[in-house]
Amino acid sequence: MNKVLVTGGLGFIGSHTVVELQNEGFEVLIIDNLSNSTIDVLDKITSITNKKPSYFNIDLKNKADVQHFFKENKVDGVIHFAASKAVGESVEKPLEYYENNIGTLVYLLQEMKAYKITNFIFSSSCTVYGQADELPITESAPIKPAESPYGNTKQIGEEIIKDVTNISNLKAIALRYFNPIGAHESAKIGELPIGVPQNLIPYVAQTAAGIRKELSVFGSDYPTIDGTAVRDYIHVVDLAKAHIIALSRLIHNKNKTAFEVFNIGTGKGNSVLEVIKSFEKVTGKKLNYKLVDRREGDITAAYADTAVANKELGWSSKLTLDDALLSAWKWQQTL
Repeated sequence: MNKVLVTGGLGFIGSHTVVELQNEGFEVLIIDNLSNSTIDVLDKITSITNKKPSYFNIDLKNKADVQHFFKENKVDGVIHFAASKAVGESVEKPLEYYENNIGTLVYLLQEMKAYKITNFIFSSSCTVYGQADELPITESAPIKPAESPYGNTKQIGEEIIKDVTNISNLKAIALRYFNPIGAHESAKIGELPIGVPQNLIPYVAQTAAGIRKELSVFGSDYPTIDGTAVRDYIHVVDLAKAHIIALSRLIHNKNKTAFEVFNIGTGKGNSVLEVIKSFEKVTGKKLNYKLVDRREGDITAAYADTAVANKELGWSSKLTLDDALLSAWKWQQTL
């Protein structure tokens, strides 16, 4: 049985990945400082899988604590989710984002190198592409100057990891996600941002539930099918499964280079208005929304070319936009 450290393992994507790891027989250790999650997620993971992961409340910014963890715990691989992720907030607090997203990555990699832990999965993002010149976006698309400090931390993170693979035995895969949405079919875990949601789907669900008065649709004059921005929305369970496949690829030395990148999306773009219509259809709830001006830093359209992930990882998305939105609503109703 392989032991895997999952940083940020009580967060949205992290918790779903822990469930899939445990279902596949991995022993999981979670590090999470609860900055954007709650401790009750641990019990919910346990109730879904009938197995309690080991949990450590550690702030990865504390280098001594990171060193102590690796001294006391042997792991075969690391999946690294722990990072701040709000684009708007990163513009207002760039130093906090660089410290939290870059400093912690360096501390982790230092300990992995010291203890010769060779398997590393990095939570990256399609933000590294900016507004791509061509759609769908392939892994060979140029990396554009970042639109935000958050996006920049993902670009820099990938560069740091690649540099380390050049001088050590580290094998790493960066998964560039598109837009993760939805919740586990049990409705026990899902996306619950602390405070006002920055992402579309939690805001949609909270508006349908009457928690938010109305949903603002940012921009109605984009050159798209209906004037609203287009994104590639992937079910979080499909995304979680991609991590397990990527980790197994490294453990079994199936990787072709020391540092690999894969787009993880559905390969299909949906506009904001299409998402709203889909949500209304599957839930039977009418949404109160208004069209407002574009939001700074937003791009027109982004959706993945998933051919490389399909071929190399043998992975593809299975769940639909309707599936994801219905699961998000079922999760919202439990809150």
